[in-house]
Amino acid sequence: MLPYSEEHIFFLKKTRKEKLFILISRILILCFFLIIWELLSSCHIINTFLFSCPSHIINTLFSLLHDHSLFQHIGITLFEILISFVLSTILSVIIAFLLWRYPRLAKIIDPFLTILNSLPKVALGPLIIIWVGAGIPSIIFMALLISLFSSILSIYHGFLMVSPATISLFKSFKATPLQTFYYLVFPSSFETIMATLKINISLTLTGVIMGELLVSKQGLGYLIMYGSQVFQLDLVISSIFLLGIISYGLYFVMEIFYSIIKKSNY
Repeated sequence: MLPYSEEHIFFLKKTRKEKLFILISRILILCFFLIIWELLSSCHIINTFLFSCPSHIINTLFSLLHDHSLFQHIGITLFEILISFVLSTILSVIIAFLLWRYPRLAKIIDPFLTILNSLPKVALGPLIIIWVGAGIPSIIFMALLISLFSSILSIYHGFLMVSPATISLFKSFKATPLQTFYYLVFPSSFETIMATLKINISLTLTGVIMGELLVSKQGLGYLIMYGSQVFQLDLVISSIFLLGIISYGLYFVMEIFYSIIKKSNY
């Protein structure tokens, strides 16, 4: 006897085919873009000095690999992204919980969060260097400034979307605010939190690169700044290409994490 019905097996096959179709479509779009880019540069329709080309990018990456600096720069950037993302996530959930737990506090600081979120973070770069110093701490601080406040607001509003009637039911059973949060509010806001984290990882990457552009002597942001200063635009575009790969990789990791948590029926 089959463990699944024929309808369920058909549904699983259809789902796998859909995922495979989407994956192949993405690969074909990327390949088509790279081929057209290479052809335009080979035919001298676009200026390779200004726009580079896939073959130049490959040569630049091999050059970085040959002098043993490629993985060093990637590793530094990934380390800064990881630290910034973890700190931003933890702080966002804690502060959003405090705002949910104390509505009066939320009413007081809500406009200030909006103001801080709208500030031009790049303009604060010189002040950040003075306050924190030139180095990894200032890069992480920049990433937190960019990602933290929007994450707090998104997660907090996700908490507010939980049904007040269900919360009242928990209170009628003498549940403490912490129990209500852990067993009701947090699981009910899971979709919102995951959507926020997907955006947060992109904002964190942006913040890290902006910080590296200001103070770093290592990392992909440094390569972009150095390449633009010495007019090695192949190096600039190669670094941007690597950032695109890293961004997609981080998105893929978040998708896997989301699937694992969802299957665990948190």
